[in-house]
Amino acid sequence: MAMTDTQYHQLADDMFEKIEAAIEQAIDEQGADIDIDASGNVLQLEFGDSAKLVINKQEPLHELWVASRFGGFHFAYVDGKWLDQRNGGEFMPFVRDTITQLSGLTLDI
Repeated sequence: MAMTDTQYHQLADDMFEKIEAAIEQAIDEQGADIDIDASGNVLQLEFGDSAKLVINKQEPLHELWVASRFGGFHFAYVDGKWLDQRNGGEFMPFVRDTITQLSGLTLDI
């Protein structure tokens, strides 16, 4: 059975909220220099050296897209997990590792 738009937005919003909460915790505990801009279907993180990580909802495809200087990645919800459409990697470990590569921070997400 296909996912509804409502289900998609709930799942995507849950991911955005987890990322924002982990970043806010890193700012509070580690003094991390990260700007968070959550606007509509886009969550943009900008780090102290101007490196950016952009996560956006692709509602028509029911995917999450991630862009950074390392490239663009597309994640679809399959069997209860957000998975990269090219290599099958999971969304949250990918985002966590990308944030570490961009900022040196290790987040608890």
